[in-house]
Amino acid sequence: MNGSRTDSRKLIVEGLWHNNPIFRQVLGICSTLAVTNLVLNTVVMCVALIFTLSLSACTVSILRTLTPRNIRMMVETLIIAFYVIIVDVLLKAYWPEMSGNLGPYVGLIITNCIVMGRCEAYGNSNPPVRALMDGLFNALGYSFVLLIIATFREILGMGTFLGISMPYFGGPRWDKWIIMVMPPGAFFMLGIVTWVFRSIEIRMENKNK
Repeated sequence: MNGSRTDSRKLIVEGLWHNNPIFRQVLGICSTLAVTNLVLNTVVMCVALIFTLSLSACTVSILRTLTPRNIRMMVETLIIAFYVIIVDVLLKAYWPEMSGNLGPYVGLIITNCIVMGRCEAYGNSNPPVRALMDGLFNALGYSFVLLIIATFREILGMGTFLGISMPYFGGPRWDKWIIMVMPPGAFFMLGIVTWVFRSIEIRMENKNK
């Protein structure tokens, strides 16, 4: 029982912090650069990724003993595509405006190296529940970094948060940083966030020594 709790805690900490997909592995940054100019777009993208990654990893784990090794990657891609199509169809049916805002980036989750990487590295060799947890917390770790980037980009670049005008930043005295809602702004924020979190981790490691 204690071993199971320790393993679960390790999965959580690894996914959220020590092995974070963005600031530790620098993986799957296409959506970081593409959709993080607005917080609402980022939230929807993160929910889509959480849904896809956690269920894909779990499904790959369930089918791992039935999947021939020579077609393993093809099967994993098909599983990921299945869940992405569900998200895409639901968005087009119930939220067409958001579907238009995100454009092709929902479909590109299929090629996101975080999703394929976790399915291959963990889901393919671990039980379903653990694979589900690994996918879930890696996706959450990815999402919280995206949301931090999106929050700063929208507030500084547009003076709003979730479309609501912010005090001071949304007023006439604030000169909006237009570059923050442009592609270079995403690069700047990604670099700053990566630098801050890695600096924090280095300090924590040195303190523990």
